[in-house]
Amino acid sequence: MQFETYPFEKLTRLLADIEPASEHTPMSLTIGEPQFETPEFIRRELCDAAALLNKYPKTAGEEYLKSSMLEYLHKRFGLELSMEQLIPSFGTRELLFNFPQFWLHDRDAPVMAFPNPFYQIYEGAAIASRAKIVHLDLTPENDFQPSVDEELLAGCDLVILNTPNNPTASVMPFETMKRWVRLALKHDFLLLNDECYIDLWLREPLPSLLEASVAVGNGEFHNVLVVNSASKRSSAPGLRSGFIAGDREVLREYLRYRTYVGCASPLPLQRAAAVAWAEGEHVDAFREKYRRNFELAEEILGIKAPEATFYIWMEVGDELAFTRELYRRYNLKVLPGSFLGREGVGKGFVRLALVYEEEPMREALQRLADFLGDVG
Repeated sequence: MQFETYPFEKLTRLLADIEPASEHTPMSLTIGEPQFETPEFIRRELCDAAALLNKYPKTAGEEYLKSSMLEYLHKRFGLELSMEQLIPSFGTRELLFNFPQFWLHDRDAPVMAFPNPFYQIYEGAAIASRAKIVHLDLTPENDFQPSVDEELLAGCDLVILNTPNNPTASVMPFETMKRWVRLALKHDFLLLNDECYIDLWLREPLPSLLEASVAVGNGEFHNVLVVNSASKRSSAPGLRSGFIAGDREVLREYLRYRTYVGCASPLPLQRAAAVAWAEGEHVDAFREKYRRNFELAEEILGIKAPEATFYIWMEVGDELAFTRELYRRYNLKVLPGSFLGREGVGKGFVRLALVYEEEPMREALQRLADFLGDVG
């Protein structure tokens, strides 16, 4: 298998020959990793459950964790799912890599579609699955929404959406989500939405693809799945708690496959994850931090906040030269958009991750503003 170099490795190579300005401490806006402390009640539960390390975890996940996740889906989206319609996972990275391999394995000429630019695990999964890739380009011209080409979609086996989107921070309208569900039913492809940023809304709560499925009369979620994670919502990426939910027939067979993968979450992590999914006030507090960071971005850079995520997708011209010179002059790292896209999509943009407390965030944004003043 020939995998593309990961974006952060490309960034290391791009900046390898540069000696950054020593008067500035190193700062990075590259990785989508919240820099806030994981809430104390989650950490306490993890410590209290440490004795459970002497037991093997179940592949299917403990009932208390699944119940907590199902209750989250009920409280947050008004959804009523059964135990058979959800599988906990060890984060969503492993899931997004191995699920396409499970789903596409028996197809002679598998076809997989996903947004472009994208979270690179989608591409890695397609390569590992020997799948032909169809890019759903996200550009300023289409308002960073995946365009529908029914002729192409009719030949797809798996379509991954990602709304709210990484890296563009775009949000798909509910009516458009409903249209995608109808297309999945009409052309019989499996539709999966990566919803890991869905709780990081800034103005009003955002709907799930599962809600769109119910809205078009597909209450059993035939051909429809979503994945979600506690990493962003709970500032707990090390907890590695995610899930996949939706079509029970698909999940029944996928669970059997997962018994061979060996990625069950340790029991102390499951206990901590259960309390994280059950509680919503800490997520409100993190959302306020991100909202404040976007207010700073508007105040310092004049950039309007998106509807969700903690990303800014900023147009800069030559993004490689911009990234190098910003690092040289201000010891500040950003991620070039071309590292996240293919076929020229993403070129001319950089991604900023606003994941710090207010004062470090102000410092980083002010450096960026000073640099733009230098080169403007």
